[in-house]
Amino acid sequence: MNPLITPEDLAGLAEATVLDVRWKLGGPPGIDSYREGHLPGAVFCALNADLAAPPGRAGRHPLPSAEPFQAAMRRLGVSGSRTVVVYDEADSTAAARAWWTLRHFGHPDVRVLDGGFRAWTSEGRPVAKGEETVSPGDFVARPGGMPVLDADQALELASDGVLLDARAAERYRGEVEPIDPVAGHIPGAVSAPTGDNVDPAGRFHLPDFLRERFNTLGAVPGVRVGAYCGSGVTAAHQVLALEVAGIPAALYVGSWSNWVADPSRPVATG
Repeated sequence: MNPLITPEDLAGLAEATVLDVRWKLGGPPGIDSYREGHLPGAVFCALNADLAAPPGRAGRHPLPSAEPFQAAMRRLGVSGSRTVVVYDEADSTAAARAWWTLRHFGHPDVRVLDGGFRAWTSEGRPVAKGEETVSPGDFVARPGGMPVLDADQALELASDGVLLDARAAERYRGEVEPIDPVAGHIPGAVSAPTGDNVDPAGRFHLPDFLRERFNTLGAVPGVRVGAYCGSGVTAAHQVLALEVAGIPAALYVGSWSNWVADPSRPVATG
């Protein structure tokens, strides 16, 4: 199943639950953008509150446990029998975290609006303001639908498989670190910034393009692949891009913010 959906195909869906997941690290609250204009019928999904556990040693956006995630999704109207479409402003960075988390907890049909809100409005499609009211859903969260890595498994994969670092190249090299207390990367990891997954409009590149990109980085048939970033958000985007390319991959949800919480873990630079 193609994890992406176009505005045209979304407009033609008979029934779907639509989640607005606009979020930007250090940016204005996504709920403000949602209230100013959103897809008709969409409800706002807060990345920090609905798609992650509270920050701590497990990372800045740890994987939530099943019970609170299920409650959040039911509140947003999510049901297991109905397609869920998620979107953000344009490049699907936050939407991918919603896609991945819903898939991990067992939802069978989750799509990402390719190009997000910007793609929808660029085609002159209708926009609603304010907030929507939805009936509670009946989604049942069952973890295990997507593969995950812990810190030890991530380090192991970096040596006997391919571990992709989804952050900007300068953060990977350790030249800058605007968020976490230590700069650098997991030894053996390969730099693969997520910005290269999409075109200037925020739409994903075609599957063949992405497949060639990831093959060049070592993600070839028969090799285990994983991804991490700063806190498990942009790495979910990497996993989504890999899926578009037909390459299965595991997510190190805790990512760099979990890795550096233990000072005994090795750090590489350059």
